[in-house]
Amino acid sequence: MERDELTYYAPSEIEKRSFEIITEELKNIPHEEWEEKKALVIKRVIHTTADFSFAESLCFSEDVVDKALQYLRDGASIITDTSMAMSGINKKKLSSLGGSVHCFMADEEVAKEAKVRGITRASVSMEQTAAMGEDFIYAVGNAPTALVTLFDMVKAGQLHPKLIIGVPVGFVNVVEAKELIMQLDVPYIVARGRRGGSNVAAAICNALLYQV
Repeated sequence: MERDELTYYAPSEIEKRSFEIITEELKNIPHEEWEEKKALVIKRVIHTTADFSFAESLCFSEDVVDKALQYLRDGASIITDTSMAMSGINKKKLSSLGGSVHCFMADEEVAKEAKVRGITRASVSMEQTAAMGEDFIYAVGNAPTALVTLFDMVKAGQLHPKLIIGVPVGFVNVVEAKELIMQLDVPYIVARGRRGGSNVAAAICNALLYQV
């Protein structure tokens, strides 16, 4: 490969060309037929990760994208389990709709309580949201314990999430925690298996925001 063999794209064209490549390559990968709104979420995740396995592993509850778009139009706010996910979400777009994004992982009181109780900060962070008097969209990209806590609190009637984006990455209780979320009567977008991450959680949020 020589330097002059590279194709030049203007900065404004790079993302457009990336999505064209993704769309072309998906034609060679067996997958179900998606309606356009769901396809845009899947393609945004592939664009973020360059991982086409998400075409098969992303699971959507019934009508979840339409529901999520309406929640965002109505000003829903987002809770994340990492500062990285919070940083990646388009806060300007979210704010224009009346929403905001919150992450409590760096909160000193959360850290203290987690240490005293011997549980993760992610679990305590999810518990903190119950006192905020609002039903949130939860975007979990790192901690399966956050999903387990959400599961327990929903079952106990302590939380009523508008949507759970469950895409933590890892090996310990990751697969099982995602499966628990899909048992709830709550709208969800879940990446089955071990793959995921904070960047995936943010990508899903943005894919929804850009469709509003």
